[in-house]
Amino acid sequence: MSLFEAKVKSVLSGDTVILHNINNPKAERTLSLAFVSAPRLKREGDEQYAFESRDFLRRLLVGKVVQFRVLYKIPTGANREYGIISLPNKTQLPDVAVAEGWLKLRDDAGRKDDSEEATSTLEKLQALEARAKADSKGIWQESGARINSTSELSDPKKFVEEHKGKAIDAIVEKVLSGDRLIVRLLLSPTEHVQTMVLMAGIRAPSTKRTNPSDGKEQPAEAFGEEAQQFVETRLLQRNIVVNVLGVSPNGQLVANIKHPVNGSIAPYLLQSGLARCTDHHTTLLGQEMGALRQAEKSAKDGRKGVFQGHVAAKSGAGELEAVVSRVQSADTIFIRDKSGVEKRINLSSVRQPKPSDPKQSPWGAEAKEFLRKKLIGKHVKYHVDGKRAATEGYEERQMATIKLQDKNIGLLLVENGMASVIRHRQEDTDRSPIYDDLLLAEQTAQQEQKGLWSPKAPSAKQFVDYSESLEKAKRQLALLSRQRKVPAIVDFVKSGSRFTVLVPRENAKLTFVLSGIRAPRSARNPTDKGEPFGQEAHDFANKRCQQRDVEIDVEDCDKMGGFIGTLYINRENFAKALLEEGFASVHGYSAEKSGNANELFAAEQKAKDARKGLWQDYDPSQDADESTAGAESNGQNGDAAAAAERRKDYRDVVITHVDEAGKLKLQQVGTGTSALTELMNAFRNFHLNPSNNAGLPNPPKAGEFVAARFTADDEWYRARIRRNDREAKKAEVVYIDYGNSETIPWSRLRPLSQPQFSPQSKLKAQALDAQLSFVQLPTNPEYLADSINFIAQETADRQLVANVDQVDKDGTLWVTLFDPKESKTGDQSVNAEVVSEGLAMVPKKLRAWERGAGEILEALKKREAVAKEERRGMWEYGDLTEDD
Repeated sequence: MSLFEAKVKSVLSGDTVILHNINNPKAERTLSLAFVSAPRLKREGDEQYAFESRDFLRRLLVGKVVQFRVLYKIPTGANREYGIISLPNKTQLPDVAVAEGWLKLRDDAGRKDDSEEATSTLEKLQALEARAKADSKGIWQESGARINSTSELSDPKKFVEEHKGKAIDAIVEKVLSGDRLIVRLLLSPTEHVQTMVLMAGIRAPSTKRTNPSDGKEQPAEAFGEEAQQFVETRLLQRNIVVNVLGVSPNGQLVANIKHPVNGSIAPYLLQSGLARCTDHHTTLLGQEMGALRQAEKSAKDGRKGVFQGHVAAKSGAGELEAVVSRVQSADTIFIRDKSGVEKRINLSSVRQPKPSDPKQSPWGAEAKEFLRKKLIGKHVKYHVDGKRAATEGYEERQMATIKLQDKNIGLLLVENGMASVIRHRQEDTDRSPIYDDLLLAEQTAQQEQKGLWSPKAPSAKQFVDYSESLEKAKRQLALLSRQRKVPAIVDFVKSGSRFTVLVPRENAKLTFVLSGIRAPRSARNPTDKGEPFGQEAHDFANKRCQQRDVEIDVEDCDKMGGFIGTLYINRENFAKALLEEGFASVHGYSAEKSGNANELFAAEQKAKDARKGLWQDYDPSQDADESTAGAESNGQNGDAAAAAERRKDYRDVVITHVDEAGKLKLQQVGTGTSALTELMNAFRNFHLNPSNNAGLPNPPKAGEFVAARFTADDEWYRARIRRNDREAKKAEVVYIDYGNSETIPWSRLRPLSQPQFSPQSKLKAQALDAQLSFVQLPTNPEYLADSINFIAQETADRQLVANVDQVDKDGTLWVTLFDPKESKTGDQSVNAEVVSEGLAMVPKKLRAWERGAGEILEALKKREAVAKEERRGMWEYGDLTEDD
């Protein structure tokens, strides 16, 4: 009989093996041992000693090259071949298995082959069997324990809880694919479980299989059969160690499969390009996932197996440096590079709390603030990991890893529960290089119930907008003006000198205006035209202040509810920084009032000397007045004071309004007055026409010119929107020809688009800003109200003569008002009457041009002394300014 050579692939039972061609593993044949039989392994329950019988043969043969001869065949059924197997060490089967008592002779063994060789073999086997029986070996034992073998896990999760962290001895019964095995878990000498196990950390291509739903055969994926064969040749029916880690969504065990000598097979599969890493198991494997990623990378670099068509991502420019200029959300920031270019980047593999998730959305503001505190204004290093293509509703996004002092910011967010980790698709190329660390950090944050994983929502911080109305602003002013260096956050930069700030400890939101300076106006929209250097000032303020922690000193509030004061960033007065760059000019009166005049004038002079910004064409010879004022504000007097003379500029005027701060609105009587009368008659007739009664087509915007119907007389006047309340559908308007204001419904507004009524092209606004010269109104609200009422009564319905003593850079007129019928001398004025009534005082700090009017000041001081003596108005309780 012919002698063949083959390799043992597996052992089906104690008497049957699968052999394959040494050079062609796919060429297989089944061989049963001649003349003997073994206990059967059955799904419904093994026969006694079936496993031990099979295991004896398995340990002896699997993976070894053997020689075999076929003695006979039984042509019925499977056409099975029976023969003898010889090992290289001359061990022969079935002899050794019979001798150990794991096989018994068939009852019909003598009838299978009647040749002389067969008879001799049979006699030898009979003798070996008799000896085994006599020695009670193997199946001939009188009292052997029965192995309980099951093929189902009733509760996989409970099984994992009980055995996690333990090394379980096992045998691979079948290789379904490169990452799926049927494994016999040897829980104890008498307790076995056969179940499917998924290899942790990898996914191998699938093999050919039949779909159970429709019975159709599904072809194998590329390299699926190669992956299966790779595992079969190394693990099939080998002893392994199983470390269970978790359960898949389908209830299958996920485990580390380790060869007793060579360790885990997963890295070898990956290195050969026969599997890919799977992110789903990262949290189960922990740091071990890093070794698998490296193995996968080597296959990608070598373009092996499933990575044959792999194209390596283009390496970027390495780590770049930038400054964080703005935080848009917990996963999106704006950075500014060394050249000043700003761009938006997203954190790789990290997602802010989902606005659409009711449990996560309350954490959005908290997470954004967490990131702002860490990053705003800081120098960071970043590396672009990839780009996410534009989709509907989203532009193309750059995904990057950002580090602050070598700390990964994405990881920091996830560790603190301020962000979640994106679940990438296999083909995504924009994932973070520390993706596994992110997944582990997320799992830890979930377990510790940090941040958005907490069962409790964060306490919602509601900021009250105190600049919404003048009344609210005045209420808050009393509180803030008593405090110094109040911590705040710049939430938005409106212009070079106007900001929206948040004061967390007061839950306050304020419009904040820098005192002592005037910055040029920037364009409000693409069609608007700003003032020279307005945009530069706006950009400078954005760069230095946007989202920064600052401190504010509140001094006063304006008529629109804005809070006026000093803003400090990094302990430096920001108004000074603007002035030094030439992006603002000093407003003399408010600078002196703020107490920062010396500092501000010095900063302005520095910009003038350097010809910066607004002062690029500065001519010192044309700046005598300003330099004199600047010198005096620094404590110089004498001849310099005398040089600043009071103007003589008499104009006929009508006072149209006195606002809450005592500031005046006046109209000059003359050609403008007659033009206004003519315009108002035409304006009134226009709006009486029913064809012109259409309301505004869109909600009004702040700064927009409109026609407004005054509540007191139901007439239409030209006006400008000061503030808009979209919820109440009301707007605060200023009547530009008279200066008064009120809040009215949108229904009382109409467009002012007619060129014949335009304040820009036809007739400019007739109400001019003005203030009384040589007097300072009370700061006490009650006395101030009395003062305003007195001025209003004295000027109501009277044509007066105003001497314009000085004109500020912002156009404000400083005036002394005379009644031509009553004023006989220069010191008989409305200004003087206010002082006489004790409703104003002569300022202690005089402007340069005021110092030059010695006679008027002397007369006013005499009136003030009389008012004090008679305890009039603000002096009713004595002179409270004596301690100043």
